[in-house]
Amino acid sequence: MTTAHSGSGDLNRSLQLLWQGREQPSRGPKPGLTLEGIVTAAVALADREGLAALSMRKVAAELGVGTMSLYRYVPGKGELLDLMLDHVNALDDEELAAYEGKDWRETLEKVGLGTFHLYERHPWLLQVNQTRPLLGPNSLLSFDFALSSLEGLGLNGQEKVAVITALDSYITGIARSHILQQQAAEQSGISDEEFWEAQKPILEVAMESGCYPHVFGLDEDAFGISQEAIMRFGLARLLDGLASFIEAK
Repeated sequence: MTTAHSGSGDLNRSLQLLWQGREQPSRGPKPGLTLEGIVTAAVALADREGLAALSMRKVAAELGVGTMSLYRYVPGKGELLDLMLDHVNALDDEELAAYEGKDWRETLEKVGLGTFHLYERHPWLLQVNQTRPLLGPNSLLSFDFALSSLEGLGLNGQEKVAVITALDSYITGIARSHILQQQAAEQSGISDEEFWEAQKPILEVAMESGCYPHVFGLDEDAFGISQEAIMRFGLARLLDGLASFIEAK
């Protein structure tokens, strides 16, 4: 369930901060803060305590400054969130180098795995409605990079966008299931083992009824597969389908 959305602040101000940054004040004592430092602290706070904990006051406390100091750099929480979203989408030189020499399938596989692990590092991203993304330099570069892997395959513009959207939607969906499963144990205080053990008596009755032969006909280790293994399996099948589509064209 989303609790925030991109572009919730002043759109023009967010875009200015994303693309132009903020010049340091020319008068007065040299400030001890930077816009990058504020955004980094905000991301660390959200990673640790969740999006609900994000506030200008708490970010200021992270940096050991007064809350009003932050407003010299960013107008409010909405604009700060836009900066955070672009910040976590940055690709570093090492990541870009890992893609060199890869074909479209290898590249999209790495993009998918990278997105899955991005959600693992920053679970709060799943709480942000990004259906209308505010495109900053990092987000736009990531999108451009993914699109570049589809060059020369005979796909038109709509097909390229459909490929990237389908890939992102699949990864986001399974990452949500993965993270919610982790949070269920943390929030309830009941482990997965305890949860399923509590259902064992009723499941034994259901099995004896013979009404669910396919469920109880599964191998004993059928549910031992990890969420990441499921994600990799589905990702491979999605890319298999795309390969068939490309070959047909």
